[in-house]
Amino acid sequence: MLTKVIEQSNIDHFAKWFERADTIVIVSHVSPDGDAVGSSLGLWHFLSSQGKNAYVIVPNVFPDFLKWMPGSKDILLYDRCKAFADRLIDKADVICCLDFNALIRIENMGDSVKASPARKILIDHHLYPEDFCHIVISHPEISSTSELIFRLICRMGYSSDISKEAAECIYTGMMTDTGSFSYNSNRPEIYFIIGELLSKGIDKDEIYRKVYSTYSESRLRLMGYVLTRMKVYGEYHSALLALTLEEQRRFNYMKGDSEGFVNIPLSIKNICFSCFLREDIEKGKIKISLRSVGDFPCNKVAAEYFNGGGHQNASGGEFYGTMEEAAARFEEALKAFEPQLKAKRLNVKG
Repeated sequence: MLTKVIEQSNIDHFAKWFERADTIVIVSHVSPDGDAVGSSLGLWHFLSSQGKNAYVIVPNVFPDFLKWMPGSKDILLYDRCKAFADRLIDKADVICCLDFNALIRIENMGDSVKASPARKILIDHHLYPEDFCHIVISHPEISSTSELIFRLICRMGYSSDISKEAAECIYTGMMTDTGSFSYNSNRPEIYFIIGELLSKGIDKDEIYRKVYSTYSESRLRLMGYVLTRMKVYGEYHSALLALTLEEQRRFNYMKGDSEGFVNIPLSIKNICFSCFLREDIEKGKIKISLRSVGDFPCNKVAAEYFNGGGHQNASGGEFYGTMEEAAARFEEALKAFEPQLKAKRLNVKG
């Protein structure tokens, strides 16, 4: 049995919307990851099974290794079909905002969502949700938005209506947002949910293979190159990886090719904190990915040094400047967080 994490009043409120709604639009954040796509498609499959006209709209393209998921071909990309997407958003009865906590996270789509007269619900697991939805289901303690979608459907009394396709999407979101259950995944109920998803007929081993074992040759060569340039800060139990635009072009970089790079240094003995800097297409902007193990709060580093946030062991941000300046900023953070990085409770004592 699952504990009742989501407040009953929110369940009842959304259930009334669900019963009355004909058209429901699901939106998620820019550069959609596994949890964004998985939670959106999981909810989309459920809504479609109940006779609703459901649509998933995301700001831009998502990685190829997620395109195997059932329903992914029906996802609308806002930057490619803005006029049609705006009409859907404007005419929707309900808009479900998944896996983001602020309208800025859906970039240009934010104005359309804000202006829509539709009823809006936020379902998310990031800290500090902004006030732009009528119903807010925000639980940072939960592993993923996909887990919240599963809980919502079950609490509404429709657990038996979760199809194999929906279960595959929900599982993918849970798996990818926990690093294959290597962080943010100590709560026993996560594994109860996995058991329920397995009962729907999903093949978790095949899902893992599709997500993590179908990369291109150029990605593997890129990974090797990035690792040769890794900088290890032994005294801080930390490591830094970086990738410039020129290097991305050299290795025929495609969206998603650097997925998981930030986790690799954590396999080094005594390393508890990892940072990956990737120069974005936007001039002067560096995308920041942070990962940690133990009790080190990488989300605090993201918030205080990189205008970002996230979870204790997985977070991100951005930096406007050169790659050298971003690396220097990271080194400033290491000095500021030195006591925590060297704490015995991290189990990284050299």
